[in-house]
Amino acid sequence: MLLGLCPTLAVTSSAKDGFGMGVATFAVLTMSNVVVSSIRKIIPHKMRIPAFIVVIAAFVTMIDLMMQAYTPKLSESLGLFIPLIVVNCIILGRAEAYAYKRTVFFALNDGIAMGLGFTITLTIMGAIREITGGGSIFGYSLFGESFNPALIMILPPGAFLTLGYMLALRNYINNRKESAQKDNLAT
Repeated sequence: MLLGLCPTLAVTSSAKDGFGMGVATFAVLTMSNVVVSSIRKIIPHKMRIPAFIVVIAAFVTMIDLMMQAYTPKLSESLGLFIPLIVVNCIILGRAEAYAYKRTVFFALNDGIAMGLGFTITLTIMGAIREITGGGSIFGYSLFGESFNPALIMILPPGAFLTLGYMLALRNYINNRKESAQKDNLAT
């Protein structure tokens, strides 16, 4: 459930940065899944991990260069964390566990679904941290000058707190659903 959320500390201090990192990861994940699935039958089993890393690195390089050209402020803000997508476990994990074993159609759908989930999660985390730590969202002030921000929320511990609260909310919702399902089965 938490696979690949390592960039949470660094890039979710704002909704814009979380969204930018999510979209970059989405693109790399989707494209690498398609290529890995396309070449899966010609990659020797013992060479699959190095082959996956080369494919992923090629797409990360392309995304990084495109971001530098078209969104230089975002590229500068995310800095080193874009090249680190190469070693993000969600990308390699999905290539190994899913794309390498499925057809291109299913690998594409998996990349899109996982990438969207990752993007949404990072954007929500960034939005929560930006609102509570700075009183703004996507750079737009919400509360005016009288807002007293919780500065810890834009620091690395704020990422852990936000992630913890998000997980607690998810667990609460899942427990409620399971309880409702058990009640329905009992009646």
